[in-house]
Amino acid sequence: MTDLAARIAACRLCADRFAATRTAHGPRPVAWFAPTARIRVIGQAPGMRVHETGLPFNDASGDRLRDWMGIDRATFYDKSRIAITPMAFCFPGYDARGSDLPPPKICATTWHDAVDAALAETRLTLIIGAHAQRRYLATRAPVTETVAAWRDHAPRIFPLPHPSWRNTGWLKRNPWFEAELVPVLRASIADELGETP
Repeated sequence: MTDLAARIAACRLCADRFAATRTAHGPRPVAWFAPTARIRVIGQAPGMRVHETGLPFNDASGDRLRDWMGIDRATFYDKSRIAITPMAFCFPGYDARGSDLPPPKICATTWHDAVDAALAETRLTLIIGAHAQRRYLATRAPVTETVAAWRDHAPRIFPLPHPSWRNTGWLKRNPWFEAELVPVLRASIADELGETP
């Protein structure tokens, strides 16, 4: 497991791709997992702040995600309990409008089978956003439809929207998410961590 994380951290497959983006940055894979983790978070790709700090979800979206999960930063960043394995381990850069580029597919095809095998014992998985949901739920449905069907997967898998501030409008239009899904998610996470929600 340590060797796998080290190999991911050393990956430079996308160096030329990232150099050609608006940010012209180099690869900085953020591999955050340990074999004892009981909970796995599969998101899209790190943002610029994560690229700069090397800490996954170290931004406002991480604050919102931790709130949904009902846990503090110390628990979230405890690799022995929570694995964070996005579809791409590096920040993909920005497009011409300043939006994050999609995660390069080569990252998932290169690393995710090995990560899946290494984390086969995790008991609860959060699948965040369309890219992760396509791979791990084998769906092409819109995120709203996939998340609305969360009961089909709970309590071991929870499809979630991205916790980005850009989705604040989505949360307002879909109040059932925080009223119905989030309490069950928090209870399931507390159960896996052996804590009271």
